Amino acid sequence: METPEKAQYREEDFDVTPIREIAQDVLSEVSRVIVGYGEILQHLFIALLVNGHVLLEGVPGLGKTVMAKTFANTLGISFRRIQFTPDLLPADITGTKIFSQEEGTFVLQKGPVFANLILADEINRAAPKTQAALLEAMAEKQVTIEGETLILDMPFIVVATENPVEMEGTYPLPEAQIDRFLFKLWLDYPEQDEEVEILKRQITGESPAVDHVTSGEEILAAQKLMNKVYIDDRILKYIRDIVLKTRNHPQIALGCGPRASLVLMKTAKARAAILGRKYVTPDDVRALAVSTFNHRMLLKPEAELEGLDIKTVIKNILEEIPIPI
Repeated sequence: METPEKAQYREEDFDVTPIREIAQDVLSEVSRVIVGYGEILQHLFIALLVNGHVLLEGVPGLGKTVMAKTFANTLGISFRRIQFTPDLLPADITGTKIFSQEEGTFVLQKGPVFANLILADEINRAAPKTQAALLEAMAEKQVTIEGETLILDMPFIVVATENPVEMEGTYPLPEAQIDRFLFKLWLDYPEQDEEVEILKRQITGESPAVDHVTSGEEILAAQKLMNKVYIDDRILKYIRDIVLKTRNHPQIALGCGPRASLVLMKTAKARAAILGRKYVTPDDVRALAVSTFNHRMLLKPEAELEGLDIKTVIKNILEEIPIPI
């Protein structure tokens, strides 16, 4: 692709260095506790920059909960963990009004959703009605309790986890709610050397403490700065062509909607910023396509019978679409 100068890119009076430095500090601090998963952590920070949400999928014991908690601690923002179980009620998430004998009236008791980073642990174990209690908060950044609408504090990000092997007693997330997640990320088993490093860090039985390396105010400022990152019309058309291909692909039964295009555009700008660039390149788009699309598409049964999976099909599409130059 042409350089920004050749593309008549106008240099604006802003600097993305603060975003890159915050990202480096956060990821470095989290790595003191979490071994590996560098790309996953980068995706988490990208989601934070665009006020999006992340669905983590992986077998039990991979440290999904520790990862989310450590990430929140380094950011210096409030963190709440909600353990989803079959008997969890919507009011257990959003809160409710209770009668106060001292005041003689009903007072609002806020639920755990009123925090900056929410860990929805094993979200697919709760009933659909309870899962839906998060939908308004995720989509509108607000909560309605008995007719009263309350705006959530920013930044606000939901990190949900689910275990693919626990089929009994689980309720798969409906497509409408899955689509609210920016990314669906798969946590695989650690590499051999990484597993040895995990054991070494636990020999003493003490986990290293992490420091706050940023704050909610700095994150909000970084979000505004990230919006200034330049994206060329050719990149926008490249995103359009990729998404259109998912809708007209012989192996795909359900392609991606316009929200996927918006997500890919916003997250590409965020990735460019944390890498220290003021403009988006095709590499930013390609690096985020799988995580953006893999939960927004359905393969045809015959494609699955052939042994294909969503990730393979998306990668094939990326190879088919010409890269803008």
